[in-house]
Amino acid sequence: MARRYVLRDGRREIPLLGFCAYSGTGKTTLLRQLLPRLVEAGLRVAVIKHAHHDFEIDYPGKDSYELRHAGATQMLVASMRRLALIEERQAQQEPGLDELIARLDLAAVDLVLVEGFKHGNHPKVELHRATLGRPWLYTGDPTIVAVACDEPAPVERDIPVLDLNDLEAITRFVLEYAAPSNDLPQSGPTRASR
Repeated sequence: MARRYVLRDGRREIPLLGFCAYSGTGKTTLLRQLLPRLVEAGLRVAVIKHAHHDFEIDYPGKDSYELRHAGATQMLVASMRRLALIEERQAQQEPGLDELIARLDLAAVDLVLVEGFKHGNHPKVELHRATLGRPWLYTGDPTIVAVACDEPAPVERDIPVLDLNDLEAITRFVLEYAAPSNDLPQSGPTRASR
């Protein structure tokens, strides 16, 4: 099985696995199909998604939007069922994955999936579509622990090759990766429980 990267929250270890690919490969589509299967298997999953541009999750006319645009640098909206923090940033660079992980409530999850951050130093599954004509990422990235592709892969390393269109095989891979095991090498930041 692939090298695991775990986050430590008190006594628990929460595996982290990324999905990386060039734009247009279908990362979000795959995760949207994969998540219900992982939830059905009993996992509580957090997802960190990288966005390359400004993005808006709030809309004109909503109280939270109006308050943020009136000057609030942090807008926290909460109800019994949902909580959202929108933060206006003046940073000169994008937040790193470690900074975003630190914002998660690790006590509430069993697995963290990362979409994007293809240059990050965490285990990733490369998604590859031949029709895009893009180069393979795994050849220059030792943190890629598997590839999921829609063509035979010229894999030069001993890593699993999955069919990008076989959701069941990808689900099995993620569930095996997420399964607790004491004999797998583990790395990753340690964080005390909240």
